[in-house]
Amino acid sequence: MDLRKLKTLIDLVSESNVSELEITEAEGKVRIVKGSGAAAVAAVPAPVPAAVLPPAVPAALGPVSEAPAGHIVKSPMVGTFYRAASPGAKSFVEIGSQVKEGDTICIIEAMKILNEIEADKGGTISQILCENGQAVEFGQPLFLIV
Repeated sequence: MDLRKLKTLIDLVSESNVSELEITEAEGKVRIVKGSGAAAVAAVPAPVPAAVLPPAVPAALGPVSEAPAGHIVKSPMVGTFYRAASPGAKSFVEIGSQVKEGDTICIIEAMKILNEIEADKGGTISQILCENGQAVEFGQPLFLIV
């Protein structure tokens, strides 16, 4: 999908009452979600054979039947996870950091747009479930807050 078409779609979502838009084309899929501010965009490339996809749930969470105690902050989009605003900068949060609802805890880069991800619940960061620079999927656990 070309950038002009993508920008037009983002503008349409931003200016309308639509909160989410997903479009699938031959080249891949684009999902635009309007949050508390600018619209967030996630693009998914054309389908890849399942054998090469990474697991969606990190091994740190263990089997599905053993849900960790606390609140899991999940990725609102597909992109690249960054713990700091720039290379060499201090991470937004560390294990043991106290966060309030609305505090920036990481950045997810999607299509050259840096999206600040905020804590959706206050508490203490007990686990960081992604590595800096790791590709993340929509709904993938990023942090555990207790």
